[in-house]
Amino acid sequence: MSEENRALVHRLFEEVWNKGNTSAADDIFDRTYTHHDPATPDFGKGPEGEKKRANLYRTAFPDLQLKIEGTMSEGNNVMVRWSCRGTHKGDLSGIPPTGKTINITGVSIARFAHGKIVEGWVSWDALGLFRQLGVMPELTKVKKAAR
Repeated sequence: MSEENRALVHRLFEEVWNKGNTSAADDIFDRTYTHHDPATPDFGKGPEGEKKRANLYRTAFPDLQLKIEGTMSEGNNVMVRWSCRGTHKGDLSGIPPTGKTINITGVSIARFAHGKIVEGWVSWDALGLFRQLGVMPELTKVKKAAR
């Protein structure tokens, strides 16, 4: 089963995130899917929530590309270490386009049941994203200003 689960995670990255084919989310996510990511708005449960999440980032970064750097699986879980690159050409939750290219990394864990993802946890470098966009100062600059 873990090979099928890994293949579904690869399809998620390629189809939904890299190609923007959000209709593939219907085949990948269970209708009860719950997403855990404190750095991303809550778009609700199931495939529709994931379509909204992908659209948020693909609108802000139309050339968005995620690369799977490694995977591990155990039982009903697949863990993915990934990197991401894109150019900020659209609005991102009120942040107007900067034209800047971003490079970030993250880790995602997907829990499977009945051949679909039912729960996901994501931890990614949101602070690094905002720094690269120029909307947050570097910590070294903040430390120097505080002295």
